[in-house]
Amino acid sequence: MLLALENVSSRYGAEHHIYPLSLALVPGTINVLLGTTRAGKTSLMRLMAGLDKPTTGRVLAGGADVTGVSVRERDLAMVYQQFINYPSFSVYDNIASPLRIKRLPEETIRKRVTEMAERLHITPYLQRSPAELSGGQQQRTALARALIKEAGLLLLDEPLVNLDYKLREELREELTELFSEGKTTVVYATTEPLEALQLGGHVAVLHEGRLLQHGDTLSVFNAPNSIQTARTFSDPPINLIPATVDADGVAQLGSGLAVALSPRQRQGITGHNEVILGVRAHSLRLAPRHADEIAIGAEVELAEISGSETYVHVHRGPIGLVAQLPGVHNLDIGTQCHLYCDSNDLFLFAPGGALLFAPARSEAGA
Repeated sequence: MLLALENVSSRYGAEHHIYPLSLALVPGTINVLLGTTRAGKTSLMRLMAGLDKPTTGRVLAGGADVTGVSVRERDLAMVYQQFINYPSFSVYDNIASPLRIKRLPEETIRKRVTEMAERLHITPYLQRSPAELSGGQQQRTALARALIKEAGLLLLDEPLVNLDYKLREELREELTELFSEGKTTVVYATTEPLEALQLGGHVAVLHEGRLLQHGDTLSVFNAPNSIQTARTFSDPPINLIPATVDADGVAQLGSGLAVALSPRQRQGITGHNEVILGVRAHSLRLAPRHADEIAIGAEVELAEISGSETYVHVHRGPIGLVAQLPGVHNLDIGTQCHLYCDSNDLFLFAPGGALLFAPARSEAGA
């Protein structure tokens, strides 16, 4: 389905949920809405679904204006954060319910429910009630009921947020495979940059009801158009350091730190003596890869071990940095260490936040 929003906004009294924006979904693929809590993701989905009417603007489906059309009259399905299943129905009857509303023959319903249950690995539970299922099985049931409609538009509002890490990884892979056929236009809301990258497709980055950037997911990650987009698309948040660039093209960061900018970087910041350097946490390392990397001597404030990674917080004078390191590293608070990064991994922003220079190639990790 080709769905487009034209200058839509959503306001309740003096409170703006969505500021005026235009957005055309890419049909037959995954369209990710990425933003923190209260960024406007759910509000935007409700406008797409017809659950809310925009304060201004139009919603177009296949070129037709559907702004005032009821959700019941639209070709869509939606799955929310919570597991919404009919408690008095069996799993089979939950999945079959959209087809029974369409009055399809029972034999057709049985065949399609069986196929969908197999695809989502819930065949053994078809005769159980939702109360007898685990969280992951309940969410698979809700997804199966939405998918079996074969709607032109599928809206997924953080559908995996209440599941444990292992289940989320498993279901995300299954969903990516299911949607690879290109039969449905999918909108998937998430707060997690890594999830957006894993899903691929296209991304719309939102912040406080405003659309910051829209495009191919990897392209937006590699070249965020502003500091706010880079912050939203980095977890942990991108490290930012104000700097003054001298006549020789050396960025003075303070606390005795200086970075010689390359000719391409200097060209990118033409006309700007004051810049903000950005470096993602995964671009910082405890050991250099080559001799001319930037070396930052600093003091450890905190080392957090999270699974197979360690998040190291350091400071050097007023400069604070977070490094995302693979493996387990036991670094005591107050100890001295060196962090290294390649100057080619630096983003350069104007003091107002606009992107001036992005690395030619950025690692695909948030």
